[in-house]
Amino acid sequence: MISQNFIQDLLNRVDIIDVVGRYVQLKKGGANFMGLCPFHNEKSPSFTVSPTKQFYHCFGCGAHGTAISFLMEFSGMGFVEAVKDLAQNVGMTVPEQEDRLPPAQRAEVQAKSLALSDAMTQATQFYRQQLRGARHAIDYLKGRGLTGEVAAKYAIGYAPEGWDSLRSVFPDYDDDALVEAGLVIDKGDEQGSTRKRYDRFRDRIMFPIRNTKGQVIGFGGRVLGSGEPKYLNSPETLLFQKGSELYGLFEARQAIRDQGYVLVTEGYMDVVALSQFGFEQAVATLGTACTPVHVQKLLRHTDQVIFSFDGDTAGRRAARRALDACLQHATDNRTLKFLFLPTEHDPDSYIRAYGNEAFERMVHESTPLSQFLIAQLTEDKDLTTAEGRAKAQYEAKPMLQAMPPSALRLQLLRQLAQITDSTVQELESLFELARPVTTGRLMKAPPASVRRRPPVELERKVLRIVLAHPEFAADLDEDALQAIGQGAPDHGEMLRAVVQAARGVTGGAGFATLAEMLRDQGGELARLIAEVAADTPSEPELARRELAGAVRQTTMKILRAEQDRLAAAGLPDAAMRDRYRELSATLERLRAEAERDLAN
Repeated sequence: MISQNFIQDLLNRVDIIDVVGRYVQLKKGGANFMGLCPFHNEKSPSFTVSPTKQFYHCFGCGAHGTAISFLMEFSGMGFVEAVKDLAQNVGMTVPEQEDRLPPAQRAEVQAKSLALSDAMTQATQFYRQQLRGARHAIDYLKGRGLTGEVAAKYAIGYAPEGWDSLRSVFPDYDDDALVEAGLVIDKGDEQGSTRKRYDRFRDRIMFPIRNTKGQVIGFGGRVLGSGEPKYLNSPETLLFQKGSELYGLFEARQAIRDQGYVLVTEGYMDVVALSQFGFEQAVATLGTACTPVHVQKLLRHTDQVIFSFDGDTAGRRAARRALDACLQHATDNRTLKFLFLPTEHDPDSYIRAYGNEAFERMVHESTPLSQFLIAQLTEDKDLTTAEGRAKAQYEAKPMLQAMPPSALRLQLLRQLAQITDSTVQELESLFELARPVTTGRLMKAPPASVRRRPPVELERKVLRIVLAHPEFAADLDEDALQAIGQGAPDHGEMLRAVVQAARGVTGGAGFATLAEMLRDQGGELARLIAEVAADTPSEPELARRELAGAVRQTTMKILRAEQDRLAAAGLPDAAMRDRYRELSATLERLRAEAERDLAN
């Protein structure tokens, strides 16, 4: 867990203009910067970035947030990954409670990671340079229909056939970093080995694998000729883990947002070929089965994932593994589908044979997860027999258990119940579902008492001022909070939460820091933050007066109500008459304060 103090320090050091400006062309427009929104298609810029608030906001689609949330939404990073990326750029080290390494050892790991990353960058540049003079490699790529633009987009290169070509790039060819990066193989400890150290990739088309930050972390090499293996990947290293990375995701991010879905294929050439034909939203797994981590990473970019597989037996097996990886992420607001090409085709050959429109139809007619799951459960089973129905239920149990409670799971249970001559309740009991959909909270509307109504006018004004100027939280004492809370639907709970968080905010990025601290609150508070983000920054002194006026107005309203109650009772004793006079004096003082503020 990264502390709020660290997040606050980070946002005070980071300039959101620099962060967003890496990915969006920004132009100065008054106090803010403007650009085309990276989260939806638009022709006129409605995307603003405020250097004062250290916040971005799109008036077109409503996207908004801090430098951290921008990296999460744009690059698909997780929260910790985004924080680490920003921290690295401003020379900060993220404190990790789980990290029990001594400082010296941690520094050694970080230095090794930087050394490996530098080696991969140099190797990428070398392979790209080598491609320019490798006629047979260029002819192969042209034969696959690739243009120079696509090759440049994916930084495709060529590894020469010599045993130690990388020696010309790395004068210290014996550097351990080359082995640890997977660029070189060292056989020094093996008896009888005639060549102690040599390049891993030789006479291969090289496909750099980038992480979400665009850094090269590994390679895939496609052999030229009849050598084996046909495709060779980097081994797992400090930088590269096959089960969590996807080829082409860095290059496909914008196209995924534009098209509204990502297309997952089986190989490097599928990705670059599809990009060549206009399907730039394609990615590929790296010679391994699709994992839940892959699916989670893709769902950070889009709510619709379509898996494309060959129609042969191997493709069907791969599709089944992808189905299993999807189940824990299959919720009602996501679409997960499966596309099966004819046995004799891959995406590249299918488009060449039938054209873009035919492939587009295949994509849109792909099989939903629910249909594919039911088909898998009923395949090769005689459902007219008790044994066949029981076998379908047996295979369904771990799959339904993996899914979160949802309307989708309920629909699948109903289908399966009909097919296997059972009831939904019987299947929920048989499958030992921890939270049955039919009896759990999902089927019940939340009680009216816990539904948060929008804040009333004065409370909304105070909330907006405190969000925009967290330093003003110190002006609200307990009496002020109680006064405002009396007229609020939740008795001031939201206001107290915001004020408590605001009192811990320091530094110049006050609004951004507070918004980040409250990012997970959602609901009305998220809408208020979006409103403040869209507002023109207010003058601090004027805002402070507005806040004081709102508190004063609320206090006067409460005091008048008490005065009215006392008058209605007839002021029968001295204590009540004294209290009435005290209220009158206080109200007069508050009225005088209000008049002075108006005069100024």
